[in-house]
Amino acid sequence: MAGYTRASALGPITDFVEARGGSIGRIFRRVDLPLALLDNPDLPLPLSEQFKVLSEAGRDIGDPYFGAALGQLVSMNKLSAFGAWVSSAPTLAGAIDRSARGLNRFLQTETVLRFRISGTKARWSIEFLDPGRDGRFQNELLGVSYLIDGVRHFAGSGWSPSLIRSTCVGAAQAAELEKIFRAPVRHGARASAVEFDVGLLAATGRMKERPDFGSEPPIAPDFGLREEVAMLSSIALLEGHPKIDWVARKLSMSRRSLQRALDAESCSFSTVLDGLIKDRAMVLLRSGNRSLTDIALQLGYSDGAHFSRAFRRWTGMAPSQYRARSQRIHA
Repeated sequence: MAGYTRASALGPITDFVEARGGSIGRIFRRVDLPLALLDNPDLPLPLSEQFKVLSEAGRDIGDPYFGAALGQLVSMNKLSAFGAWVSSAPTLAGAIDRSARGLNRFLQTETVLRFRISGTKARWSIEFLDPGRDGRFQNELLGVSYLIDGVRHFAGSGWSPSLIRSTCVGAAQAAELEKIFRAPVRHGARASAVEFDVGLLAATGRMKERPDFGSEPPIAPDFGLREEVAMLSSIALLEGHPKIDWVARKLSMSRRSLQRALDAESCSFSTVLDGLIKDRAMVLLRSGNRSLTDIALQLGYSDGAHFSRAFRRWTGMAPSQYRARSQRIHA
């Protein structure tokens, strides 16, 4: 089953790529995603698309271990509201428990976190179940980096794992990763994992505030096609009117197959899109004083008149009437 993550899981990828002579714009064009996605970190993103971004980024700057190198800059507590919630646990043991309970609901689906204790050693692993292949290894390197930072948040900035288990192949790759992680790496693992002394489970974190986690919208563990189309269309909407052919490609379907599958769920692409654009239009009308023409263009309409007709069809009122009413209610 395909998994979803949030765009925030890519971490500080823009600065990292540009500092090494790459082009984040070129990378996103090659994977056919809007660059504006990086300015909307809470938007759901297909996990396979994140794999592709990491893979293309590695190729762009010529780094076969791009995920590990980027991972040296990631921070668990900046990983959307989920990361802040995990990092605010009173102890490392509590953070690991929160991660297991909240990951698939609030950050990333089709991803399994496991924790086990053997003697004096603790092992925390991450495994991706999404069938995507291109870039999977880079994502595994990034994933284990988040685990390392999660432990380091409680153990102290100078802490290093006693062992990293990696899915890399052979001693040569493990040796290269040891240089990046500055810790022993064992190759050939089924799932990436970090090992540390069990005594660290009682270590306390630096973050004392308790973030509000209730406002973060969950990512459902099982999506119907309608929800997947809506989420992908939300990404496309960042750069204009979503196109069914683009959505179909991202779902590895033909246009006709997508239409038939939506028919089976008693809806259509235009129905999904109408609901999405209506909701976005209402947010834009309530949140500022941008002109109706600017809003229309952002939503993919050729002019304000086309947008106004569509909005009147959805709500029974003109956009200007809706804005005025919203302002009176919140005055």
